Amino acid sequence: MNILVADEASSGFQLSLTIPKGFSRDSLCTELQKVMHRSAVPDGAIIQIWVEDIQPGDDELLESISFFKYRDLWQMRCDFPVEAESIPTKAFIPGIDNEAFLTVNSRAFSWHPEQGQLDSKQLEKIILEDWFDSEGFLLLEIEDRLAGFCWTKIHYEGDMTLGEIYAIAVDPDFHGHGFGKPLTLAGLDHLFSAGADLGMLYVEADNYPAIRIYNEIGFKHFSTNRAFKNSV
Repeated sequence: MNILVADEASSGFQLSLTIPKGFSRDSLCTELQKVMHRSAVPDGAIIQIWVEDIQPGDDELLESISFFKYRDLWQMRCDFPVEAESIPTKAFIPGIDNEAFLTVNSRAFSWHPEQGQLDSKQLEKIILEDWFDSEGFLLLEIEDRLAGFCWTKIHYEGDMTLGEIYAIAVDPDFHGHGFGKPLTLAGLDHLFSAGADLGMLYVEADNYPAIRIYNEIGFKHFSTNRAFKNSV
């Protein structure tokens, strides 16, 4: 098990690292310092470290090498089937819907340091990934305009098939119409029909409106990924 180095650091950072779930805490600080040394970042560089599935004592461990928590990302899970009414959507068509999606994504995630930076080249790269399935990339159109999307992803954890709400958003022009919950349900319906055993998603821990909706659907907090940055 290795510390992961991002190909491209998140906005505002010169280096982004991820400590995978289950990494030994006994060697964590030593291994982090080795990776940072090999990365040859300049003195004064701003570095981000994500710790998957944060454990008691991790804050103090990272503080010992001058990294301090600044962001929590919850993983939430729900059981299938989900009994609630969704909303009609259509499947994303690569090459046709790219521009409309990127416009809505940029507007809806202008605040988000990762999703909000998605551009056409990155999208085209994702479309070529093995996991990408346009049938699970659901678009909500209102009067021939893209109002929102629910992008799903299926992956595996041991013998379990997890159906993830990978990214979901409603264009700011359509906020207040109650589209968020039924759009989430449309994604879950697709994942259940595709054979997923559980539904899951990630959400910022301080995104209280979204968490309220997810709780109503049946999602519960499962684990927390925590981001740290260095004090320079």
